[in-house]
Amino acid sequence: MSRLDVRKTYKLYIGGSFPRSESGHTYEVLDTEGRFLANAAKASRKDGRDAVGAARKAFGGWSARTPYNRGQILYRVAEMIEGRHDQFTSDVVSAEGLSTQQASKVVDAAVDRWVWYAGWADKLAQVTGNANQVAGPYFNLSSPEPTGVVVVVAPQDDSLLGLVSVLAPVIVSGNTAVVVTSYARPLPAVTLSEVLATSDVPGGVVNILTADAADVAPWLAGHLDVNGLDLTGVDDASLATDLEAEAAVNLKRVVRPSRPDWAAEPSLSRMTAFLETKTVWHPVGV
Repeated sequence: MSRLDVRKTYKLYIGGSFPRSESGHTYEVLDTEGRFLANAAKASRKDGRDAVGAARKAFGGWSARTPYNRGQILYRVAEMIEGRHDQFTSDVVSAEGLSTQQASKVVDAAVDRWVWYAGWADKLAQVTGNANQVAGPYFNLSSPEPTGVVVVVAPQDDSLLGLVSVLAPVIVSGNTAVVVTSYARPLPAVTLSEVLATSDVPGGVVNILTADAADVAPWLAGHLDVNGLDLTGVDDASLATDLEAEAAVNLKRVVRPSRPDWAAEPSLSRMTAFLETKTVWHPVGV
């Protein structure tokens, strides 16, 4: 006797928990050939506000951790992604229509990318900070600090490596994140949320919303408790313009839409995009 398929309905990831969408709405996730894969929760404006609230609550504790400790925690996430290599490979095969061998290489690259950013956690301040030369009997020191809560619109096509490449640099420096996933290809992000929930990453540091960016991003862009906005995954030029206008309300830092080659070597630019520089003057002791 053959078994019936168990149709999965995935939830959101907010504050370390997996709530259903406040709206009660879901949508069908299909593979590249149009076959049903799962149902995903369709996040609402209320879900977006809850995610921002969770990210703000987590920011104080996460930003206060030592960079070395944040690096340890991120490295552990990479270990766990490696441990679920087969599941991530299956998700990428379904989402992007790649062969198993090609998808496996994508997962390898995602793990390596996460490790790369983890390694920068305790080195970033030394590279981006400075002891400034000034005229007078003072020490003048500049050091980087995290911006705060950052909303990330994930790449729509590159559902795993692209996601890792925009998320890891946001949190490695002490920011917290609200991620709007690829709408058509959310399953790698859903699996990543399951990894984060069982890792050392505190609840609320990363919040993942499966949603159409056009539905929730305008409300997130205008939210006064959001400090940064990464629009890399916004494909609609008109929507991107509207989001930038909303972001100007409280002078959010904005990364504009782009289509990077995610297979290329990463750089510091995505980490420094959401850093503030604090400069301190201190009199030289007698």
